[in-house]
Amino acid sequence: MSLDFSQPFTERTPRLVNAGKLKRAAGRRKAKAFLAEGENSVEAAVATGAATDLFVTEAAADRFADVVTAAGYMDVFTHAITDKAAQTLTDTVHTTGLFAVCKPVTWTLGSILKGRPKLVAVCVETNDPGNAGTIIRLVDALGADAVVFAGDTVDPESPKVVRSSAGSLFHVPVARERDIKGALGQLRAAGLSTFATTMHGDVNLADSGDVLDQPTAWLFGNEAHGLPEDVLESADYTVSIPIQGSAESLNLSTAASICLWESAKTLGD
Repeated sequence: MSLDFSQPFTERTPRLVNAGKLKRAAGRRKAKAFLAEGENSVEAAVATGAATDLFVTEAAADRFADVVTAAGYMDVFTHAITDKAAQTLTDTVHTTGLFAVCKPVTWTLGSILKGRPKLVAVCVETNDPGNAGTIIRLVDALGADAVVFAGDTVDPESPKVVRSSAGSLFHVPVARERDIKGALGQLRAAGLSTFATTMHGDVNLADSGDVLDQPTAWLFGNEAHGLPEDVLESADYTVSIPIQGSAESLNLSTAASICLWESAKTLGD
């Protein structure tokens, strides 16, 4: 697809101004849309039919020609933009110059549970967008079934989470449920056992044996404070990851990768 860059959209073009508002939660809620940036995320948005508009600089049109061509085949409105306009859409220092406006892709928890999932990651009050996006990517990579953001969490459709997920947001079911207790109740009612990560768990992950050989919802907490006490107390199992060296603890995404890998390996046997 060939774009005409003789009259590209500028930072003042109304359509681009509206796209820029999607960087904020209020803008996303009002427009019922969100913004993706970069090759992986935009390519996935186009391929899955989530993208409605593409914004691309001249350099990006050359660099990501395959994505622009695919957008044309998918009837995505594609707009040429200036480099300065790209700076108003990005939240990074160095932009790729490739953006997509997308329809919401988050699910309800109820719709996820209708699929009878066997392995779910539950991010409880998780606030760091990098960790949130990484966990979505992990779930996608390990063949797990879904991610649930429970409580007061980061928005999974915020630009940083979308970028950190590297396209996986468009591949796996992701839900946001503000009622933590209600979310855990729904998971248990669907036959999933809840496993809470903690420093001093009743189960050592290295000796978990057949405990993980059942439909599982892993509960991962806030980066600074971990899981709320009432969530820990209500979990079916509390699990600790053995640390052999001198490190005091593991960060959230690292702990999640170890736990999800163990479950994926066990359930796949």
